[in-house]
Amino acid sequence: MNDYKQIKPFRMATNKRRFIPFFNSQLISVVSISLVLFLLGIILIITFLGKELSHYVKEHISISMVLNEDLNDRKINTVRSELEKERFVKATEYISKEQASREMQEELGEKPETFLGFNPFKASIEVYLMADYTHPDSLAMVKEKLAKYGGVSSVEYPKDMMQTVNRNIRRISLILLTLLSVLIVISYVLISNTVKLMIYSKRFLIYTMRLVGATPNFIRQPFLRLNLFAGLIAGVIAIIMLWLSLYYLKNKGLDINEIIILNTMLLIYALILAAGVMISVMAAYFAVNKYLKMARGKLYYI
Repeated sequence: MNDYKQIKPFRMATNKRRFIPFFNSQLISVVSISLVLFLLGIILIITFLGKELSHYVKEHISISMVLNEDLNDRKINTVRSELEKERFVKATEYISKEQASREMQEELGEKPETFLGFNPFKASIEVYLMADYTHPDSLAMVKEKLAKYGGVSSVEYPKDMMQTVNRNIRRISLILLTLLSVLIVISYVLISNTVKLMIYSKRFLIYTMRLVGATPNFIRQPFLRLNLFAGLIAGVIAIIMLWLSLYYLKNKGLDINEIIILNTMLLIYALILAAGVMISVMAAYFAVNKYLKMARGKLYYI
């Protein structure tokens, strides 16, 4: 009886000593994966931010419909109502002759009427397009359609600016896409190596399970479940870190949420969780398979 009382604490102490290194390795694995996912989340935010900014810029460049002098307010309102029903129109704004003169005065510091003797401007309707219709081919179609409206003397838009904006956005999108692709590969390699190191410490346990007749699926299951849970926890930690970072930027006056909508942020968070789980589980699957096929002698030399 006394011998049993001595052995039991010894077993508990032994189990505790075995548990602490295992817990530490799991903790290091989760922290490492969460840091990688955090970096991945930042690049995803920058990528989506670039896309939303491109839409914002495109949709704030307007096409001017210069109106005839004899057009009355009723006809102008009718034209605006018809325009806003068009699928390519995001919004319209009426600029009167007087408003155009005031805007020029703010830029020049003096009224045009002072040195010309008359107001040279005409009333116009500024048409803001949907982002998908700001490409050169679409702009030509839109211009032709707007010119057919009654009471419109001409249709003007900054063609060179549109071309420059589209060209620069394509370049930035390509750079961001390349950066995202490279980081996804790096993320997979880093997370995979972290998981492999953890399973490496259990390679003799895998071999022992093989000796007692355990099937490959039976051996893989605990490792897959463990890494699925680790990837999920790491994803949640990465999301919390991203949220705190965005909250900090918001307090500093940079509110990214005004540009990136809530649905986009939820998509980014879902992608981070999915990446953490999928990469961790895939890495565990391939790492366990490696040791399932390895002879005992090789386990000492890897």
